[in-house]
Amino acid sequence: MENQMARLSFHEEIAKNKRSSYFLITIVFLVLLALVYTIGFALGGDYFWFIIIFGTIFSIIYVAGSFYKSAEIAIASVGAKLANQPEHREFHNLVEGLCLASGLPKPKLYVMKNEQINAFASGRDPEHAVICVTTGTLEKLSKHELEGVLAHELSHIANYDIRFMTLTAVLVGMIAIISQIFLRSLFWSSMSGSRNSNGNDKSKLILMVIGIALAIIAPIIVAIVQLAISRKREYAADSSAVKFIRSPTGLISALKKIKDNKPMKVSGAVAPLFLAKPTKSKEWFQTHPPLSKRIAKLERM
Repeated sequence: MENQMARLSFHEEIAKNKRSSYFLITIVFLVLLALVYTIGFALGGDYFWFIIIFGTIFSIIYVAGSFYKSAEIAIASVGAKLANQPEHREFHNLVEGLCLASGLPKPKLYVMKNEQINAFASGRDPEHAVICVTTGTLEKLSKHELEGVLAHELSHIANYDIRFMTLTAVLVGMIAIISQIFLRSLFWSSMSGSRNSNGNDKSKLILMVIGIALAIIAPIIVAIVQLAISRKREYAADSSAVKFIRSPTGLISALKKIKDNKPMKVSGAVAPLFLAKPTKSKEWFQTHPPLSKRIAKLERM
C-alpha cells in the first residue's frame, strides 16, 4: 500500500486541477459566445446586435454565477437539507476527525432524502465546500464504511476535484440552455419568414439543419467531457481516501453495498459529482469507473 501511495503526487494533482479549471472556464465562455453569435446571425436583422450584447452579458453572469454559487446550486438541485448537529452527530464527528487529520477546513454538511447509498462534494474550493450524503448512506453504512465514503469526498475537496467537476456541470447546463435557445430561434425565424414574402427558403433550411445538428451533438459533447474528467478523479479520490484513514476496508465495504443500488432520479448535470453513478447508462457513457474495478484496485492497496 505504501508503494501505491508513494506514486501519488497530491501537490501536482491540485496544481493540474487548478490549471484545468481555468482552461475549462475559458472554453465554456468561448463556446457560449460562439453559440450566441450563431443565434444572432440566424435571427439577423435588428435582432443581431441585441442578441450579441445580451448573450455576452448572459455568458459572463452565467459562468461567474455558476462558479461562485456552485455548491448552493448543487444542493438545491437535489433538495438536500442542512445536517443539524444533534440528529446527525456521527456524520459531523467523522467529518471533523477527518478534517483534523487532513488539515482541511470543515465543509458544510447536508443530507439528501433518498434510500440509496450515495454522496457527493461540491464547491469552488476547500473554504467553500459542501458534502451531501443520502439518508440511505447514514442508515445502511457502518461507522467504518461511512468514514471511508466521507474520506473519499474530502479527497475530492483536497485535490480541487470539486472545482473541476462543478465546472463540468456548468458546461452541461450551458449547452442544454443554448441548444434550446438556438432551436427556438429557428422557430421564431421561420415564423417571421412565413409572413415575409421575401423570405429565403434555402437559408431557412440551412439554419434548420444546423439547429438539429447542434441539438444532437451537444449532449454527446457533454458526455465526452464528463467521461474525460470523471474516471481518473474517482480512482485518485479512492487512493487519497486510503491515505487519509490508512485503511481501504471501509470504502471497499461501502462500494460493495453500493453495487446493489437502484437508479436515483437526479439531474444529469450533478450526476458526475456523486460517489457512484446514480443512474443507469451504457458502459461507454458511464461517468464513473465500474465499481468492480475500483474495488479491485482498493483491495491491492
